[in-house]
Amino acid sequence: MQLFLLRHGIAEDAQPGTADAERALTAEGSKRLREILKRAKTAGVAPSLIVTSPYVRARQTAELAAELLGYEERLVPSNALVPMASPAETWAEVRALRGEPSLLLVGHEPHMSGMMAYLLSAPELAVDFKKGALVRVDVFEFGARPRAILKWMMAPKLAL
Repeated sequence: MQLFLLRHGIAEDAQPGTADAERALTAEGSKRLREILKRAKTAGVAPSLIVTSPYVRARQTAELAAELLGYEERLVPSNALVPMASPAETWAEVRALRGEPSLLLVGHEPHMSGMMAYLLSAPELAVDFKKGALVRVDVFEFGARPRAILKWMMAPKLAL
């Protein structure tokens, strides 16, 4: 399975009295995401399923990904992709979807870098997972613990 991890784009600053989950993408965040997703499309990224954190900024990121990558199915919300989710919980969802050829997960830090380390069986791995970054990991074993290989990582500044 091709597994793509996408961190949401640049979002509004936190405002007093507003829940973190309600922060939306900024115009700059949308613009940078469009650039990286266009580059991803030319690299052949075509998810068969998009699963997203229910937070507004992640959902907006997933909507942009669907539009630019030609994905026409419904987005699947998952609490296993919120910022403090457990990679093991997310892995359980991925395992349940192992029949999908290509899965795009849209989420947040610190979960995205933790998930990448978990997938690669490298718990000490430090990843600078920038807003709008996209990673491809190919999963080749779906046991209790994953076995996967990092294929590439695309940082937003590289897509300019």
